Amino acid sequence: MKLALAGLTLALTAAFAPAFAEVPDLGGREVTVVTENAYPPLQFLDKAGKPIGWEYDAMDAIAKKLNITVKYENTSWDAMIPAVAEGQYDMGMTGITIKEDRKEKVDFSEPYMRSEMLMIVRGDEARFTDAASFAANPELLVSAQPGTSPFYAAIYNILDGNEENPRVIKFETFGAGLEALKTGDVDLTLSDSTAANGYVAASNGGLKIIGEPLASEDFGFIFPKGSDLVAPMNAAIAELKADGTFEALNKKWFLDYKMGE
Repeated sequence: MKLALAGLTLALTAAFAPAFAEVPDLGGREVTVVTENAYPPLQFLDKAGKPIGWEYDAMDAIAKKLNITVKYENTSWDAMIPAVAEGQYDMGMTGITIKEDRKEKVDFSEPYMRSEMLMIVRGDEARFTDAASFAANPELLVSAQPGTSPFYAAIYNILDGNEENPRVIKFETFGAGLEALKTGDVDLTLSDSTAANGYVAASNGGLKIIGEPLASEDFGFIFPKGSDLVAPMNAAIAELKADGTFEALNKKWFLDYKMGE
């Protein structure tokens, strides 16, 4: 099953591809990577409970390029950036949007992917078809995780800019907000195109995407401020873009992979 915006994701990733960079050998160094495992197809658990996804495959390729040993840890989205900032982990990955305010707390790699913010609704939704018609109906609610790009898109791209707007129902995880959408407790949730298309493809018609993309965003890995891993990671990212590895992963996870199997 092909995902609707995957071609755009591929094209934009290709646009970032620089020339080959010199990749250092880190001599088998252990690198602890923290993730959420709740953001398909970037990283999530399969039916057997095994963590898989684009970012895991990308990290495998990076590990081979840099000669590092990767150890994975799991935490919630809310805890991730503070934990990496405090040096509890060497780096973090979970489709983290590169934002100026986050750069004050952590260092980012160069972008490894660009995505777009999409509106997800139930498959039978007919009361609104875009951001304007959602905003015009005060009875409609949107779910979001505080502090995330979808939260700010809901507040500033759809609603009135008030971060305490009661129409934004806050959830600790994206999955909880999505379940609220499915059960009718909210009427809309937002996600970047990578996760949005994955959930819609797995819903058997229970979910759909409406309207135009609200915004585009670049994803990067995060590190404690001043980390000596940033430059090697950037070199590996540059080479994996240039040699076609990331393009192959895009095809695998955004075009060929069928969510739910």
